[in-house]
Amino acid sequence: MKNALFVSSVCFFLIFSCTPEKQEFGREISTDANQILIGKALFEKHCSTCHNFNEDAIGPNLSGLTRQIETEWIKEFIKNPAKAIESKDQRALELLAKFKSQMPGFPDLTEQDLDAILSYLHTFETLPLEIVGDTTSNLIPEKIQDSGIRLRLEFFAQLPASDGVSPLAKMTKMEAIPGTQRLMINDQRIGLYELVDQNPVLYLSVVNARPDMVSKPGWATGVGSFAFHPEFQTNGLFYTAHTEPGGTQKSDFGFTDSLSVFMQWVVTEWKAENPAATVFKGTDREILRIDNASQAHGMQELTFNPNSKKGDPDFGLLYIGYGDGGTAEKRFAAISNHKGAGIYSSILRIDPAGKDGVNGKYGIPKINPFAGIPGKAGEIIAYGFRNPNRVFWDAKGNLHATDIGQHSIEEINRIEEGKFYGWPVREGTFTINPFGSFRTLYPLPADDKKFGITYPLVQLEHDETVAIIGGYTIPDGPLKGKFVFGDIPSGRLFFADLSESSQPTVQTWGITYQGKEMSLKELCGCDRVDLKFGLDHAGQVYIMSKADGKVYKIKHN
Repeated sequence: MKNALFVSSVCFFLIFSCTPEKQEFGREISTDANQILIGKALFEKHCSTCHNFNEDAIGPNLSGLTRQIETEWIKEFIKNPAKAIESKDQRALELLAKFKSQMPGFPDLTEQDLDAILSYLHTFETLPLEIVGDTTSNLIPEKIQDSGIRLRLEFFAQLPASDGVSPLAKMTKMEAIPGTQRLMINDQRIGLYELVDQNPVLYLSVVNARPDMVSKPGWATGVGSFAFHPEFQTNGLFYTAHTEPGGTQKSDFGFTDSLSVFMQWVVTEWKAENPAATVFKGTDREILRIDNASQAHGMQELTFNPNSKKGDPDFGLLYIGYGDGGTAEKRFAAISNHKGAGIYSSILRIDPAGKDGVNGKYGIPKINPFAGIPGKAGEIIAYGFRNPNRVFWDAKGNLHATDIGQHSIEEINRIEEGKFYGWPVREGTFTINPFGSFRTLYPLPADDKKFGITYPLVQLEHDETVAIIGGYTIPDGPLKGKFVFGDIPSGRLFFADLSESSQPTVQTWGITYQGKEMSLKELCGCDRVDLKFGLDHAGQVYIMSKADGKVYKIKHN
C-alpha cells in the first residue's frame, strides 16, 4: 500500500526507540561540512515531509538513527524496503507494524547520495534520559547566602545618552589602555570614548567609520567589545568587534545555507597615527567576519592576556569569546557540537600579525591546541559555550569565562585548552536535549566520562541569576582577592574566590550610595539594570549600568 506523500519522500521507517546496539555506529560516516550540506538538501527534497528530528510524524523521529542502526542496513532499506520486508527482516517488520504502510524504494539514489544523507542524519543525536525537572525545580537546592558585606559606591562618570529611552547608553566594557592611565569605555551604538578627568571624550566613532554598522535590535549588537594591544603606545594598534546586517560582505566563517544569516560580527584592527592623541586618526583593516544566525550569542569579548609579557607564548595574541549565534535554539546543534571542527561556541585565540588564517588577514598561533590538525579549527582554544560573554584571568594566571545559560543554569568556567565545555548537550552539570525542550534538564548518563566534558567551576540556578556577567578581582578591603560578578538584568551582586580548586563558595554582597543601602535597581531607577563592570589602571573596580549610562566607583575600603 502506498501513500501519495510517501511517493515524494524517502520515508526512513526506522525505529529510533529500539534498543541501541552495544556497537558504536556511525564511525565510518563522514563529517565533512560540504557533504553534510549536500545531505541536508537531499533530505529536505525527499524526506522532510515524513520525518523530523523532534518526534514521530508520518515516519519515525530520525534523531540518533545513525548511532543506533548499522549504516549498511539503513542504505539498503532506503534503496529497497520491500526486499527487507519480504526477507522477514525483524526491524523492517516492526516498522511496517508500527507505521501501517510500506515506503517505496529509492534505487536511483547513488552511493554518494546515500553517504551524504547519512552524514546529515549523523549531526542529530537523541538523549532518551529520565527527566529531572524544569526551571521551576530545585536543581541546585543550596541557596546562595548573603555575606552581609556592603561596599560604598561613588558616582564617577556619565556617558552621553545615545537613545531617548532606556538603556540610555550601551556600555559593555571599560578598561585602561595597557601601560597608561587612559580609561576607555564603549557605547555599543557609537564607538569608543576616553574618560578624561571623568568626562567622556569621543575617541572613535565606529558608526561613522563603518556606516554598515547596526546596533538594533536588542542588547547584543553594535560595538560589542574592544581591546588595546599591549604595545599600543608604540604600535598604535587596537581592535573592535561590531555587527553588520547579514550578507553585507562575504564572511570568513558561516554555516549551512538553509539557516539564514541575521547579522555578521566583524573584527577590525585600527592603527593610530599618534597613539597619544585624544581623538583617533589613522588607518584600519578588517581581519575577521563571522555569520550569526540571530542577534544574540555572538562576539561579546575581545581581550589580551594582561599577565603576558613580551617573550611569553601568548603575548600579543587576541582572545575572542564567540557564542552559538542562536543556532542551537534553531535546532542546528551540530554547529555548536562540532568537536573542534567549527568556530562557534568557542573561545578563540588568533595572531593579528599573522597571515595563515582562513582569509590571510590573521594568524593561527602554533600554541593553540588544534593548530595544524586536519579537520580542526586552529583558532579554537576551548569550545562548548552558549555565550562566553567575559574572558578573564585570575591572580594566578588561570583563564576563566562566564557563560550565559539557556533557561536554567549560569556558569563560570576555568578554561583548559582543548577541552569541551558541554553546550549544547550540557547546561551546567545537567544534560540538555538540543532537539527537545530547552526548559527540561536531565541527569548525567552513567557513562558520562566517555564524552570528555569539562564542567563549570561555579554554576548557579536561575532562581539566583538569569544572565551572568563577569567582573574583576577586588584588590583590597573586605572583598580582597575575591572575584565579583553579577546578574545583568537585576544587578544582583555576587563574589567567589576563584583560586579555590573546585566549587568555590558563592555569596552575595550589596552597595550603599550617599549613606543609604539600596539595590542597583533602586539606584538606576529602572527594573532592568543592564549591569557591567569596569577596571582602571590601578585595579580599581567600577560598576556600570546601561539603564542610565552611569559609571560608579566601588570604594573597596
